Amino acid sequence: MNNHTNLTRKAETPDIPLVVILGPTGVGKTELALELAARFHGEIVSADSRLFYRRMDIGTAKPSAQERMKVVHHLIDVADPDQTWSLAIFQKEASQALQDIYAKHHLPFLVGGTGQFVRSIREGWIIPPSQPNPHLRAVLEQWAKQLSKETLHAKLAMLDPVAAKSIDPSNVRRTVRALEVILSTGKRFSEQRLKGQRLYKPLLLGLKRPRSELYQRIDERIHKMLEAGFIDEVRGLLAAGYFPTLPTMSAIGYREMAEYLQGKISLEEAIVIMKRRTREFVRRQANWFKEEDPDIRWFTVKEDTFHSLEELIKQWIESNDWDIR
Repeated sequence: MNNHTNLTRKAETPDIPLVVILGPTGVGKTELALELAARFHGEIVSADSRLFYRRMDIGTAKPSAQERMKVVHHLIDVADPDQTWSLAIFQKEASQALQDIYAKHHLPFLVGGTGQFVRSIREGWIIPPSQPNPHLRAVLEQWAKQLSKETLHAKLAMLDPVAAKSIDPSNVRRTVRALEVILSTGKRFSEQRLKGQRLYKPLLLGLKRPRSELYQRIDERIHKMLEAGFIDEVRGLLAAGYFPTLPTMSAIGYREMAEYLQGKISLEEAIVIMKRRTREFVRRQANWFKEEDPDIRWFTVKEDTFHSLEELIKQWIESNDWDIR
């Protein structure tokens, strides 16, 4: 097999091949995905909700321009920070990108740590339309201010524990949206997703590391972000009129740096909070990517992990009778 290969589907094979690389933040998905996509002449579709937004590069550990020149990437820098990409928008755009990649006889890679987005593609979710209720939303947002975002999240946990488990208590926008849907429809938010036709035949590759090692990598990455100019990145966003109240600015790191720049907390406090929130985020990601999931093949990241994944993908292509040329 050549280093750069093309992929065509035989007539009797109905599914579109899809390599999914998933796992917690900081585990090393980006590096391995780049190597594997280059090896199999693939293209990468990002399933990381933080990478959609322009001007938010350092704090999201976005692949560099050089890395994106090495392998074609999709759904990175597709919106401004004051825009919001919903699950429905992502699903539509990601599905189109994956099918366009396949139409070119390239191998699609779906890469990311936003579990809801990955599963929406993997399971072919049909997201039913829900009419917005501005008055109810305004009431819920006011509750969040009066009662605290944690109390509002606790109300969600009472009504829909499954939805609450997947939503960060500090993410008021998503908590309000879930409650809005529940109170408008009378149905749990977690039950609003319908499973439709699966268009892809996925190979699900999960990456993991010992928790202590993962936390150490996260701490090191936060310090590298600061050295790379993360504070100036956030300062530039604020100067451009992107207010700290925007949903995108609630992303881990951006909120803390904004509060530091506004004199609300010290830099040391911001760093401590960033590390704590990232650890909490890792634990929530585990709710979406479970090690007992029989469909996911898990690999503890080591020096030889690339070769193990490379061989597995090669065998998967051959066992499904794909033509490589």
